[in-house]
Amino acid sequence: MDRFEGHIAGIGTTSGTRLVIGRWDTSPFGAFTDVMLEDASGRRTLFAPGREIAEYVRATYTFDDVVLTPVTSTLTGDRFVVDAGELRVRAGIGGATLLGRLLGLVPRRLATHPRWLGAISPVASRLVKGVATAGSAGNGRTEYYGVTSARTVSGVTATWRGADLGTLAPVSPPVRFGFSSAPARPQLVTVTTTIRRPED
Repeated sequence: MDRFEGHIAGIGTTSGTRLVIGRWDTSPFGAFTDVMLEDASGRRTLFAPGREIAEYVRATYTFDDVVLTPVTSTLTGDRFVVDAGELRVRAGIGGATLLGRLLGLVPRRLATHPRWLGAISPVASRLVKGVATAGSAGNGRTEYYGVTSARTVSGVTATWRGADLGTLAPVSPPVRFGFSSAPARPQLVTVTTTIRRPED
């Protein structure tokens, strides 16, 4: 199984653009950042820093376009900055959400274990609409999302191809990259993602 540890930010904007940004500290590809973007028309674009990463992500999720470009990110206590070619995102990060505080009470080893995540997925989808902790986006791969903390996104400025994407808004409608959406409330989570391939 492949294991990715880091952060995911789910952000909506008033232009109707929704962003899911993964900042991975450890992964089979080392540290990297990628961005999944769905615009107001429903077109889905992946921004990936290399072909190998793009091919892996495309085998797990669904996109209409793939942009290969350097992707850099900086995460501090109160700010998340991402540059991906013509896409630029500056997000403010606030305090822990109520659910984030509750998640912090679960031992990390349990909270990230695939068997646990498979068992609680039906409950998770009731607590946070559109969100699942286990499932498949196709190609025989099963994914497990083990979230151990969640913080609010307090604001955002973003541009794409020189156009202002507007101010912070809910991640609505839900994004359609895989079997699970990001929560409607913009937030940054600490997460361990485990992917089981058919040969595992």
